[in-house]
Amino acid sequence: MDENTIQFLSLENALKIVAAIQEEEDIHNSDRRILTVYNYEDQEVCWFDFQEVMDALKAEGKTTEKSNVQDYILRRIPDWGK
Repeated sequence: MDENTIQFLSLENALKIVAAIQEEEDIHNSDRRILTVYNYEDQEVCWFDFQEVMDALKAEGKTTEKSNVQDYILRRIPDWGK
């Protein structure tokens, strides 16, 4: 396996560590939104570009409602986030 290949946690494991997904302003670019993932210790696990997530959901034929966004992100938590 390529060392640059990202491995993701299983949905079951992601659900055990993810406490919140928060939409926030990118501190480096005020015109950009990010979705930050926090664990139960209130520590940042990782983040996703808001527009990229919305575009990916639309490309999959899904709506951008909250439950779809959460599911998309939970299935893409990198294994180094545990």
